[in-house]
Amino acid sequence: MKTKNILWIIALILVIVLIAGLAYGYYRKATMEVKNPIATLEVENFGTIKIELYPEFAPQTVANFITLANRGFYDGLTFHRIVKDFMIQGGDKEGTGQGSATIADLKDDGDQTAYTIKGEFISNGVQNKLKFEEGVLGMARGDYTSYSPSLAEKSYNSGSSQFFIMTKENTALNGYYTAFGKVIEGLEIVHKIEEVEVKASDDAEQTGNSEVSTPVNPPKITSLKVETFGEDYGLPETLEPFDYMTWMYKQYGLDPSTLGQ
Repeated sequence: MKTKNILWIIALILVIVLIAGLAYGYYRKATMEVKNPIATLEVENFGTIKIELYPEFAPQTVANFITLANRGFYDGLTFHRIVKDFMIQGGDKEGTGQGSATIADLKDDGDQTAYTIKGEFISNGVQNKLKFEEGVLGMARGDYTSYSPSLAEKSYNSGSSQFFIMTKENTALNGYYTAFGKVIEGLEIVHKIEEVEVKASDDAEQTGNSEVSTPVNPPKITSLKVETFGEDYGLPETLEPFDYMTWMYKQYGLDPSTLGQ
């Protein structure tokens, strides 16, 4: 009888210890502060910019940015587009504003297929209410709606690797572009970059783009890395890029397979 009672007491103690351990685990998880990722952007001859990322508002965009950054994608690229009192833009490996990342840039076993990600903003069905104020980090994307209003969704989901940092508030972007971070240190560096000499692009006459925003000496990103504080944000969900030329051929009843012939 004594032995049976002792066994019951031991079992009860084990149950109490187990419940206490589970309760402590839930309490710790509920009260533990998860730090937002911090991106450190080093710009040659300018200095260091630190940016807090906001995965709670734009998880796909943040996952994409972190993956590319920590795989070295941005190292050595430039700020290829600078518009004073608006923003500075970088992240294009071609340096022309036309480049994008590939699946191989996201993972070791990926191929050279270009990709895009979902735009995370209100007009695209995502409740991201971050505003484009000074210092806010945004995801660049294309805009095909001048060709057809039906291409709005294709435009919204055309972001890949290019990003921009606001140098001044612009409310026209709110709800139409993905805001996913904000400068917490080095805003003065951002403003120094926006002061560099710019010119019209070399192909301005051919493209009809008269914007004077191409740096004469593009500021170089020597390093861009993100501290995640032990959190794994995973890989982004990728989409197939919109092929404008194929679409245009089809509008005129032409065979897209004859492109370039």
